[in-house]
This record gives sequence, C-alpha cells and structure tokens, in this order.
Amino acid sequence: MQDNPWIHIITELPGPQARVILEKDHRFVSPSYSRPYPLVAAKAQGMVVYDVDGNAFLDFSAGIASCATGHCHPRIVKAIQEQAAQLIHMSGTDFYYPQMVHLAETLARVTPGEPDKRVYFGNSGTEAIEAAMKLARYVTGRKHFIAFYNAFHGRTFGALSLTASKPVQRKGFGPLLAGVHHAPYPYCYRCLHQNPGCCCVRHIEDILFKSILSPTEVAAIVFEPIQGEGGYIVPPQEFFDELRRLARAYDILLIADEVQSGMGRTGKMFAVEHFGCVPDIIAIAKGIASGMPLSATVASSELMSWEAGSHASTFGGNPVSCAAALETIRMLEEELVHNAAKIGTFLLDRLREMAERHLLIGDVRGLGLMIGIELVKDKSSKEKATVEKGRVVQRCFEKGLLILGCGENTLRFMPPLIVNQGQAEVALEILDEVLTEVERGI
Repeated sequence: MQDNPWIHIITELPGPQARVILEKDHRFVSPSYSRPYPLVAAKAQGMVVYDVDGNAFLDFSAGIASCATGHCHPRIVKAIQEQAAQLIHMSGTDFYYPQMVHLAETLARVTPGEPDKRVYFGNSGTEAIEAAMKLARYVTGRKHFIAFYNAFHGRTFGALSLTASKPVQRKGFGPLLAGVHHAPYPYCYRCLHQNPGCCCVRHIEDILFKSILSPTEVAAIVFEPIQGEGGYIVPPQEFFDELRRLARAYDILLIADEVQSGMGRTGKMFAVEHFGCVPDIIAIAKGIASGMPLSATVASSELMSWEAGSHASTFGGNPVSCAAALETIRMLEEELVHNAAKIGTFLLDRLREMAERHLLIGDVRGLGLMIGIELVKDKSSKEKATVEKGRVVQRCFEKGLLILGCGENTLRFMPPLIVNQGQAEVALEILDEVLTEVERGI
C-alpha cells in the first residue's frame, strides 16, 4: 500500500497513552458502551482522527454518520465559537431566540413536502423518535405502532420498543411500551429482486390486520428508508408505494426515521426523496449539526397541533447547536449533497468490482455515502461471515482505516460528506488488502 497523507501509525495499537485511558475507562465509565477497537481520540480535522499517541487514522465512520462536514470544519467551528460568545443557553421550552426559529424555517423548507411545517427540537435521534410517537398518538387518538424487524430507532423506552435490532438492546428492560408490533423488512429475494409488490407490507395487511390488530387502532408505521443497524438494506420502490397505499387506506401516519440516512448522506437531502415518499412525520438527528447534539421532529403545521406544555426539552434546540446546524445545511446545499452522490457512485462501482475478486463479499448496496458491504462465507449458500466481519473491522483499524459494522455480517462505509476520491481510493485499497488477508487466514 502506498503512503498517503491521511494515515500515520507510529506506535503499536493501542499505544502507551491510549492504554492509560482505556484502563481508567474500564474502571469509571459505564460498561454498556460497545467499542469494536481501542481508538482513543484526541483531536480530529477533516477526514483524519488523531489518537492520544499521535497516530493518524482515515475516518470512514464519521462519528456514526454524525460529522457530515468532517471533523472541526472551520466554518462549523466559527459558527459555534461566534454563537457561544453571544448566547449558549436559554431553553426554547420557556423562551424565544432567533436561532431556533431560523433553523425551524430552514428545516421546513428542506424536508420533503410542502413548506407549511412545524419543528420540535430535541438532543438525539431517540428523542426525535419519542416525540414522533407521542405526536402520532396525540393527533390520532390511537395507541398502536407498527415497526420492522432488525430496525434500530433508539434506546429510550418508547424508541426501544420499536427497536428490533439486537436482543442485548432489549434484554433486562421489559416490559416495554405496549402496543408495538413488528413486521418483516424487505430482505427477501421476492421484495428486493422480483418486485411483484412488497410482500413485507402485505404481511401487515394479510397477517397482522387479520389476526391480532385492528388497523383502526394503529397510530403510525415507523420505518427507516434505508435500514441502518439492520445491515444497510435498501428497499425496492414497491415497499414505499405499498406503505403509502396501506397508510392511506386506514388513515395511518407514516413516520420516517431519517436519523442516519438524512442530511445529505444518501446523495439527496433525505433518503425518502429517492423513492418519491413524503412521510407525515420525519425524525432527524446525527448529521444535522456536524457532531453537536441536536435532533428535529418535523411534521405539517396541521399535524403538529399539540398544545403548549404537552412536550418539551430543556436543551433541545440550544442556540449553539442551532448555529452549527444552520451552517451545516448551507454547506450541504452548496456542495456536500452533490459530493455524497458523486463519491458514493464511485465507491459503489469500485466495491462491486472488488466483489468479483473476493469470496467474502456477498453483496454491495447503498445510496450515496451510506454503503453496506455484506460478508459471506460462501456466495452460493450466503452463510453469514460474522466472525470475519469483526476481523476485517479490527484489521482496518490496525492499518489506519476507521470503519464500523452493522447487522450480523455487514461492513459500512459512512465517511464524512467531504470525502474526496483520493481518500476513497485509500479506503478501498486498505479494505482490499484486509479482505485478502482474512480470506487467506492471515
């Protein structure tokens, strides 16, 4: 592998300073966090993360798809610094300030559908989902929700009730919210390839509605336009067509969880735009403020009709995060959404070429810079290469590339949207080398 200006490994991993931090982390920090490799970050700039020992890594994880404009972009830093010098906190629950209003107006414009919308602000994706669930119950008077298997919507009680990603995320916390039902997401060959009409949505109508659940009691169907933690699954157009048909037939709201797929990641501002889908409620977080804590729940003005005091957040929509979000959206509209589409196409093409040479790659899928590489032990049987996935992630780290997995056996490429072709080529070269090593048992 050729030298490049983004990766520089000068110590063993973890290095001596990192080991000190890791030891204290194991003593004082909650063990509930899951870390796939021992990266101890000290600083970051653009596409590069530096650890406490001075090692430099090329980042294709973007703080779990949160740092849309890269790390510490000068424009974002300036927006944060200027706002922090003027007003850090007032609480939009009880007071007014222009940053919250300006951001709500901007989100009303850039989200799908007519611009006559209202916005509720929180701090995280799970809070955006909680707000969407409460709003759906409030306006419909109905109690039930439908979500999908292998979905991830968050870890607070309402959002966790929708989540069906890994047993460990729910283990020990029940009983969860009553009235949540799950259906298959379109994984099967029929849904993804033959497209005769999405059989997964048909499952809701033909099984759930005919056995245990009256559609007149369903407030909303909650879905990810591209399933994230479940394996970066891109559904067919028919999935969205059938969802809309079902929702209209029974006056059920559609809640799109765009926490990971939104804010330009897929080459459009929101993933639902690829499918001509306009949800009733949209949940946004992660990339919205380039790493600052912020989320938004967006719905039409008619729908978001709850009364004062029915839902609020002390810190949600604080002025500093709003300032970062406004500058992030400017950058997305200027060039970064286009760049995500361009570099995403380059990566997808190259990864599909790579799949022809590697026995481990069973599938490559995604939109824009939301790309999944599914690993299999055998391409004919499609047996999942779960252990191998962990080895690939670890070896990439050791070679200076930060990636993460999703689902049981999928790698994900989700770099900051500033990534250029040279950086993409380096990531591909490292992945190619690591896959060869793992396939050979090195």
